[in-house]
Formats: sequence, structure tokens, C-alpha cells
Amino acid sequence: MAKLLVTWKKSAIGRPDKQARTLRALGLHHLNETVEHEDSPQVRGMIASVIHLVEFTEAKQEG
Repeated sequence: MAKLLVTWKKSAIGRPDKQARTLRALGLHHLNETVEHEDSPQVRGMIASVIHLVEFTEAKQEG
């Protein structure tokens, strides 16, 4: 299954609490931190709700 790399790029200060909770649910704790997730509709939906705060790319498949 494909993987997504999600990087937190902009602060959540002054943003609605729901967006900060979404960042935490994605496993992000600090700015410029990158996490890897399985590509699924649920993860894509979370990314879409905070797209203005994060960057994401598809991880390259090895092999």
C-alpha cells in the first residue's frame, strides 16, 4: 500500500482547536516534523482539513 509523508509547516496558533487536534491525530508534535502514514481516505481527509498548515508527498516505493 502507498505511504504518505506529512510535514507540519505552519503554526496552529490562532487556528480553531479542531485543526490543532487534527495535527495531533496525524502524529505531529513540532513544526517541521515529518510522519509517515498509510494512504487511506481517512488520512487524506485529515490532511485536507489542515492542508494550509502541512505539506504532503507520496513516499517512494523501494524495490
